[in-house]
Amino acid sequence: MQGARRRPALENEDKNLSEQTLKPTVGFIGLGAMGSAMVKRIAEGGYRLKVLDVDTERAGRLARELGASLAATPADLAQDCDVVITMLPTSAIVEDVLFGTNGAGDALQPGAIFIEMSSGAPAQTVEMATRIAKLGATLVDAPVSGGVARARVGDLAIMFGGSDQAYAQAEPVLRTMGSSIVRTGAVGSAHAMKALNNLVSAGGFLIGAEALLIGTRFGLDAETMVDVLNASTGMNNSTQKKFKQFVLSRKFDAGFGLDLMVKDIGIALGIADKTETGAPFAALCRQLWSGAQKHLGPGHDHTEMVKFSELLAGSPITPAAGGK
Repeated sequence: MQGARRRPALENEDKNLSEQTLKPTVGFIGLGAMGSAMVKRIAEGGYRLKVLDVDTERAGRLARELGASLAATPADLAQDCDVVITMLPTSAIVEDVLFGTNGAGDALQPGAIFIEMSSGAPAQTVEMATRIAKLGATLVDAPVSGGVARARVGDLAIMFGGSDQAYAQAEPVLRTMGSSIVRTGAVGSAHAMKALNNLVSAGGFLIGAEALLIGTRFGLDAETMVDVLNASTGMNNSTQKKFKQFVLSRKFDAGFGLDLMVKDIGIALGIADKTETGAPFAALCRQLWSGAQKHLGPGHDHTEMVKFSELLAGSPITPAAGGK
């Protein structure tokens, strides 16, 4: 009938399609536990997506789930995207994605932004940003903190290194993944801050584990100790979100690898060396975490560091009847 109002469902569908058309196409490379959770938040934000992972089966499943396109190579992904995001283990892998065979670098659209969200090495990040700028695009670093659980609900803390213009370009996409974005300065500064954050996290975990070992040898209950720490000045991220959940439960599945923690502590110590900053506690922290890595081998969750602490202490984190 002429002049009849369209059904609300059709109007909403048209509105969603119109909004999606106005938004940039986002390419996401690196679909591990964190990357998969993050890319789902971008999809929920209404962005068109193209995805890529070394595990092609996993990438295909996720592409079908999200209605995203599946890229064959980094170059294939970059040529269709206004925003490219990487969530990968190391800066060396990111560099290969950009400048290796079928790399994304030469295929990036003029004016595109490349958001490096991995825990990277600042010096390599700055070097890659310089090379990308010569190709007419922009690289920024935007690493995250919060783990898989917070990634799933879009509650990550994001650090950002880059110019005002780059921030304005990247912010809408970043807001789909994080509840907090802190600008740290120029390119490379966010990766430096991320490494230093993980150094502090690693130190807090170690001292908390040792306190639990001392206390349980004395006869204190481990869960009671965690409760007291969380109500007192000894509270930290590990006492709040790791010890009961992943250590005392013996689940050891927090979702962040021991290998990655050792890598990030190493990056932090590299910054200390470059700035000629004496950091004896940080050096001891690296020594202990590296010892755990060598003892346990590759592929372990970072909370399994406790097993190495237990080995050094000569007892597990369990109460000894009657104390010691």
